Amino acid sequence: MENSPYSFTRQIKEEIIENTNISKDRMHALLSAFIRINGRLVIRKNNTILIMNTQLAKVAKFIYTQLNKLFDIEIELYYKSETKFKKKTNYTITVVKNADTVLEQLKISFLEGKIDKTLIDTSDEIAGYLSGAFLASGSCNSPSTSNYHLEISVNYLNYANWLKKLFPKSKANLDEPKIASRRNNFVLYFKKSNQIALFLIVIGAVNCCMDFENVRADRDLFNSLNRVSNFDTANMKKTVENATKQVEEIKLIDKKLGIDNIKNEKMKLLCKIRLDNESSSYKELASILSKQLNKTFTKSSVNHLFRSIHELYGRLSNGD
Repeated sequence: MENSPYSFTRQIKEEIIENTNISKDRMHALLSAFIRINGRLVIRKNNTILIMNTQLAKVAKFIYTQLNKLFDIEIELYYKSETKFKKKTNYTITVVKNADTVLEQLKISFLEGKIDKTLIDTSDEIAGYLSGAFLASGSCNSPSTSNYHLEISVNYLNYANWLKKLFPKSKANLDEPKIASRRNNFVLYFKKSNQIALFLIVIGAVNCCMDFENVRADRDLFNSLNRVSNFDTANMKKTVENATKQVEEIKLIDKKLGIDNIKNEKMKLLCKIRLDNESSSYKELASILSKQLNKTFTKSSVNHLFRSIHELYGRLSNGD
């Protein structure tokens, strides 16, 4: 999904980073989540080096720019292309000097699973943290598919349990996502379309949310119309099958008894009406009966009369 130039995940992430008019505290929370999920430490000659990777050029540039702007650090950005299976480019952001300062100010510990509460005091900071988490390892199926699925992948179960508690604390009052293990990671995920839409609003991907909802609404309308069409088709098929059977029974009655010899006038008239209107529904037959007898008949009345006709057919076919 990440490598598709038009993937929905890419659209979401690019919309997040286009929203630069956010508070410093929210940006700190965003960067903290991104580094906590996507970063790793390397010790070289007593120097701590912080390394982060992404496959999206715009995300790499965004993280590089924000870290460079907020901290007095030495930072590098480079990329490497791979063609082993699919052609893809990996972007690496490396803090080569004063990485400890970044970790300290953004309250990041790769050893502890919990999230520092000072980073997530407000709903705005929580939204920032969730935005950073999605930038780091999030993905979302295209709304054009019927399989709704949004997820964030992390390395440790303890951290996943801390992260999931942030969702209900957001402004949108999201549900807690479910957690599933996948290979060596733990995935927090939503499958309900309304939860995905709310999450997109929380992280600032409002346009993507609108796209998601529009496509979902179109599909729901199509499915609704399709269900109605299927229902109508089934009803029509049932009507034709019932009418065919009724015509066969009436013809046998006419052959063995004669329709005019049926004592019940309503049954007699319905037999004649059915032979002249083989494809008509019960509602249409009831209307014809009502007009000819100057009396109100309903679908239920017609159904009751056909039961009586069927009983007469049964007696005649058995030689009674």
